[in-house]
Amino acid sequence: MNKILILGTGCPKCEKLYKLVTDVVSEEGLDAEVTKITDINAIIEYGVMMTPALVKDGKVLVAGKIPSKEDMKKMLK
Repeated sequence: MNKILILGTGCPKCEKLYKLVTDVVSEEGLDAEVTKITDINAIIEYGVMMTPALVKDGKVLVAGKIPSKEDMKKMLK
């Protein structure tokens, strides 16, 4: 199972990224656990300075932007 984290303080872009990720996980039938991280100290531990950010299995894949749905599918597979 993949561990996917959405790092962000709860802003509209953070919520949009969370919805995009959960939609892709559901549509593609991926075995993944999606979690939101809103604690600023936890976010900084990943070295992220701009949110929202996407972390898959401990690796930051995107920070400061929301990828397209097609790009997201490629990243999460």
